[in-house]
Amino acid sequence: MPDSRRVPTASPPISTPATASTVRSVGLLLTLVLGSLSALAPLSMDMYLPSLPGITTGLHTSDALVQLTLTACLVGLALGQLVAGPLSDTLGRRRPLLVGMVLYVLSTACCALAVDVRVLIGCRVVQGLSGAAGIVISRAVVRDLFDGLAAARFASSLMLVSGSAPLLAPILGGQLLRITSWRGVFGVLAVLGVVILVTSALLVHETLPPARRRSGGLRDTLRTMRALLADRLFSAYLLTVSFGYGALFAFIAGSPYVVQEVYHGSAQRYSLLFALVEAGLVGLSQLTGRRLLGRLPSHRIQLGGAVLLALSGLALVLMAATHRGGLAAITVGLFLMAAGLGVLSPPSSALALQRAPHAAGTASALLGTMQFLTGAIAPALVGLGGHDSALPMTTVILGMGVAALASFVLLARPWQAVPDPLRG
Repeated sequence: MPDSRRVPTASPPISTPATASTVRSVGLLLTLVLGSLSALAPLSMDMYLPSLPGITTGLHTSDALVQLTLTACLVGLALGQLVAGPLSDTLGRRRPLLVGMVLYVLSTACCALAVDVRVLIGCRVVQGLSGAAGIVISRAVVRDLFDGLAAARFASSLMLVSGSAPLLAPILGGQLLRITSWRGVFGVLAVLGVVILVTSALLVHETLPPARRRSGGLRDTLRTMRALLADRLFSAYLLTVSFGYGALFAFIAGSPYVVQEVYHGSAQRYSLLFALVEAGLVGLSQLTGRRLLGRLPSHRIQLGGAVLLALSGLALVLMAATHRGGLAAITVGLFLMAAGLGVLSPPSSALALQRAPHAAGTASALLGTMQFLTGAIAPALVGLGGHDSALPMTTVILGMGVAALASFVLLARPWQAVPDPLRG
């Protein structure tokens, strides 16, 4: 089988052919750098999660307003990708990325200094808007360099880096709370932002040559988005993975209160539970990308992940409603939920980007925006149910899982035979 990867040399120009050894070294470099870029914005949510009750106390405000700091970041991440993605199709990948990283560092420092919850909410919006550049542009770079199965497997490797950081983030956040306040957590995030900014400036070269850039402006961008959304298969992959991430964000928003207030666990116990759930996401994404893709039909893999996601949501609701099994049973259900998303995500994301080789930045923006918009809705829905029970969180997880499964079945129509670009 011919190699479908288009891999650059260690320095520009990107289009120069590479030797096998250079392919391996550049692949490792891209995995580390792009993984760090795509992980920074999720870190901005996950590391401060154990601090939510402390922020409520420290700023003398309500749980509902503090919950909005999470929603604000998610909205910023969603809208920021709609800006950064098309800009990267027009200006290239490097410049929008570096500008976004500078703004991220400044907004994160402002979060650490906020003296009012409304100021914190505003800073979190800007933090999300700027941090979105790393997520959307890292995906676009992968699509610039790889095709088909190679792109899916590289994206899976990327998730190993980007997923490991959020796995450790709540543990780090919980430990930081032993020696500092929630302000110190944001201070650490600002320092991490500086490190990643410097690394990106030194190591990330341009992957989109001027000849491949789009120049039609806003009208062309909107026309491209409309064409992508009219593509039934693109919409199937987009909605399926987005609702899957909605279930994950329902867990992210509700679990600090479920663990610490409903089951009376410590911040450290919560951080360990979060790490276990994240391990399910990362572990199954690696199994899917390295072992299943290319051997099994992509639609069969996606369907299995969506079914597992919906069934785990149903089990969680039953456990929360009947109060059976306690925190241990809830943990198992959450692990299976994350595992379903880990199976579902790699093929769905890769196939969605495969539908738009001419506008990878715009397609990546739609993919990320929908994921984070769904993620922004999920915490609000969880918050409406209150924090005195696990039922609101588990109900939203079930709803998102069912929506993911229904979107895939109705739009992808997995019973129909279609060409599978991830097999070959």
